[in-house]
Amino acid sequence: MWPCPILGSTLLGMLNFFSEDVDFKLSSPLKTKKWIKDASKSEGYEISILNYIFCSDDYLIEINKRYLDHDYFTDIITFDNSEEDNKIEGDIYVSVDRVMENALSFNNDFTIEMRRVLIHGLLHLVGYGDSNENEKKAMRAKEDGYLTQF
Repeated sequence: MWPCPILGSTLLGMLNFFSEDVDFKLSSPLKTKKWIKDASKSEGYEISILNYIFCSDDYLIEINKRYLDHDYFTDIITFDNSEEDNKIEGDIYVSVDRVMENALSFNNDFTIEMRRVLIHGLLHLVGYGDSNENEKKAMRAKEDGYLTQF
């Protein structure tokens, strides 16, 4: 928590959207922030600091190689920096290129696909995995549930 000199209080629940090497603006950013914060509360977590960084495939594959030793494209990489139970601190990198490609491949609307990826990253931070079929089914069910709440 950091003191806020303007408000004279402590900043909690900081949720930020950044673009790294793409010119991308999220549609409905305030509504999206509320939706993500509500989802984290539903999962029993409070957001301390959560950064979503929108970038290109090229940018994200370099992160994937450097930090995870993976040499393939992905739509999202989530870094959990939390040190307290039930508090979210993290960075979520989202490839706008990959989300666009996925939307086309799955015949889905880009905005809906982006929301799915955003909530997917949050779900990783609250403990959901996707490394086997059972985890993938549970993750997809959670994603679908939260998408209907937007």
